[in-house]
Amino acid sequence: MSLSEKHCVPCRGGVPPLQGEELEKMKAEVPNWQVADGHHLTRSFSFPDFKSALDFVNRVGAVAEQEGHHPDLYLAWGKVDVKTWTHKIDGLTESDFILAAKIERLYQN
Repeated sequence: MSLSEKHCVPCRGGVPPLQGEELEKMKAEVPNWQVADGHHLTRSFSFPDFKSALDFVNRVGAVAEQEGHHPDLYLAWGKVDVKTWTHKIDGLTESDFILAAKIERLYQN
C-alpha cells in the first residue's frame, strides 16, 4: 500500500522519532520533500497566482483535518511552503510521511 493510501495515526508520545534506515526508507517515498535536521519535512509548491495557491492551501487543510495531522502552511503569492513533524515527540513519524504523500498527490492532481 502506498503512503498516500494509508491514514495518519495519532501519536500519544513515548515512541522514538524515525532515524537511520527507517527514516531513509520513508524519505525515498516522498522524493520531492526535504528532511530538515532529521526533525521535520518541508516542501515548497509553486502556482501561477494567489488564488491557485490559496485553493491548494484549502485542499491541504481539508486533508489535514480529515487525517487529524496538521502541517504548518505558509501562503504567499504563487507559493505555498509546507512543514510537518509530530509535535508530541518533536520529530518525524510515519504519519508525517503519509501526510506529505497525500499533499504531493493533491499537488499533482
